[in-house]
Amino acid sequence: MQSRLKAFWAKKRVSYGQKLFLLATLPLILAVAGISAVVAVQSKALAEREIAALEEQLIEAKRRELRNYLYIARTAIQAVYGPALPDDEVAKLRVTQILSSMVYGQDGYFFVYQYDGTNLVSPRQTWLINRNWMDLTDSEGTKIVAPLIQTARQGTGYHSYLWEKPSTGEKARMVAYVIGLQDWRWAVGTGIFIDDIIAKVEASRAEVQERIANTFFWIGLITLAALLLVFMSGLFITARERRLADAKLKELTQRVLDTQEEERGRVARELHDSISQLLVGIRYALELARRRFDQGDKRAGQNIDRGIDALHEAIHEVRRISHDLRPGQLDDLGLGAALKSLTESYATRTGIQTGLKTVVFRNRLDADAKIALYRIAQEALTNIERHSGATKVMVEVFGHRSGATMRIQDNGKWAERKSPSGLGLRNMEERVEQLKGSFQITASDHGTVLEATVPLSHMLPPEQRGTSDGLSSGFQDNRKAS
Repeated sequence: MQSRLKAFWAKKRVSYGQKLFLLATLPLILAVAGISAVVAVQSKALAEREIAALEEQLIEAKRRELRNYLYIARTAIQAVYGPALPDDEVAKLRVTQILSSMVYGQDGYFFVYQYDGTNLVSPRQTWLINRNWMDLTDSEGTKIVAPLIQTARQGTGYHSYLWEKPSTGEKARMVAYVIGLQDWRWAVGTGIFIDDIIAKVEASRAEVQERIANTFFWIGLITLAALLLVFMSGLFITARERRLADAKLKELTQRVLDTQEEERGRVARELHDSISQLLVGIRYALELARRRFDQGDKRAGQNIDRGIDALHEAIHEVRRISHDLRPGQLDDLGLGAALKSLTESYATRTGIQTGLKTVVFRNRLDADAKIALYRIAQEALTNIERHSGATKVMVEVFGHRSGATMRIQDNGKWAERKSPSGLGLRNMEERVEQLKGSFQITASDHGTVLEATVPLSHMLPPEQRGTSDGLSSGFQDNRKAS
C-alpha cells in the first residue's frame, strides 16, 4: 500500500515543463485580469465623458433653437410692445393674441406668466389660462413657475422640469427659455421636450455596455490563444534551450580558440620581428668574425662584440615577451610589484604620466584574483593608450571589508575609446564576473574611472599571508614622464 502511494505521488510530481507552463501562465492570467479591469473602468469612464459631452452638445443645440424662437416672438410683438405704456390693456391683449397664434411642431408653443404667477397665454393647454400657478411643481418635486418668473425678473435664462406633452399627454423632460418684459411684468417663454436626447443618451450607454462586453470577449479569446501558445511553446522549450546552450558553448569555444590564435599570432610576430632578426644578425656577425679570424684580420673582435651585444638584446626581448605572457613578479613578489613594473614600463614606452598607489592588505589575494586584476590593468592601459588621448593615468589598489578594489583613472575622453568589437571591455567584465565581483566604468568631461572589485572570498587567510602581496604600506607613486 505504501509503495503504491509513493508511486502515485511520484506520478503527480510536477515536471520542469509543467513548472515552466505554470510560471508563464499565472502571471499572464493575473496581468490579463488586471488589464481587463483597467480597460473596463477606463472605457466606462471615457464613454461617460463622451456621453456627457454629447448630451451637452445636443442640449446646447436645443437651447440655441429656443433662443431663435424667442427672438422670432420678440420681433413679432415688438411693434405693439415697444410704444405701449405699462397699463395699455389693448396692447397687452394684442400681444397675447399674437403669441397664442405662434405654435410650431406638434408640441411647440409660447407661454406667458405674470410675475404674480397668473398664466396669460397657453394655446395648447388652455385650462392653464387666467389661473395662478406660482406653487406648481412637477412629479419630482421641482418647482416650475416660480423659477421661470425669477429668471425673467433677472432678464433671460433656462429652466428644466417635467411637463405634459400636448401631443401624447405623457410626462417628459422639458427645457424652457424665458425673457422678461419688465414694463408689463411678464415672463414670456417657450420650451422644447428633450426626451429624444435622453433616448439617444440611453442608447449610447447601451452601446457602450455592449462594446465593453465585446472587449471582454476578445480579451478572453486572446488570453486563451496565448495560453495555448505558451503550452505549445513549453513542449519544445527543453529542446530549444539545449540547442541554445550548445550554440553558446560553441561560441565560447570559438572565442577561446580565437583568443588563443590571436595570442599565438602576437607571439609569432614578436618572435619574427625582434628575436628572429636579432638572431640572424648575430649569425652574420659570428660568420664574419670567423672569416676575419681565419684571415688574421684584427677586426674579428669587433664583430664578436657586436654579436654579443645583439645576443644581450635578444635575451632582453625574450624576457620582455615572457613578461608580457605572464610576469614572474606576479608569482614571486605579488600584484603590487607586478603593477609597479607594468606602470613604469608603460610610462617609459608611451610617454603618458603614470602613477601607482598601493596600500597594504591584511590578507593576500589568491592566484585567480591577482591574475584577473593584472590582466584588467594591462587591458585598460592598452585601451587608454590606443583610444583615449589621455596624458595622465593613476592606478590604485586597496583593500576593504568587502574585498579588494583596483581603480584606474585617466583624463581622456570615453567617446573616443569605443572600439567596434568591444572585446577588451567584455574580457575585463568577464574576468570580474568569474570571480563574482563587480566591474564599473564612470565617464565624465574630466576623464574616465574604471573600478574592478573582487570579493572577500578571494583573500587568503592570515596564516597563508606571508608578505603583504607585494604592496607596501602607505603608497608608492611611480610617475614617469616622457
